[in-house]
Amino acid sequence: MAYDKTQLSAAELERFLAEHTGWKQEGGMLRRTYEAPSFLAGIEFVNRVARAAEAADHHPDIDIRWRKVTLALVTHDAGGLTWRDTKLAAEADTLFAQVASAS
Repeated sequence: MAYDKTQLSAAELERFLAEHTGWKQEGGMLRRTYEAPSFLAGIEFVNRVARAAEAADHHPDIDIRWRKVTLALVTHDAGGLTWRDTKLAAEADTLFAQVASAS
């Protein structure tokens, strides 16, 4: 699948980070750690992110440590951050809010 590989401008990245304060830029990636109310809620969150990522054909690195789930996003074939990363990051925030409120 061909995608727009235009990297985010500094202003676009700053705007995203200002609107999504849990996310940080680290090592050229967008990274966020979520703390779920329980281990199973964390796994449910991972499952929802996995389904969203598969639908978008854009797959984050996922690290699970008990109730903490860390996502790291970068568009590898673009060599940096693109709209695909910010879109999936924002969707992950929504998915986590849904899981946390259901627990």
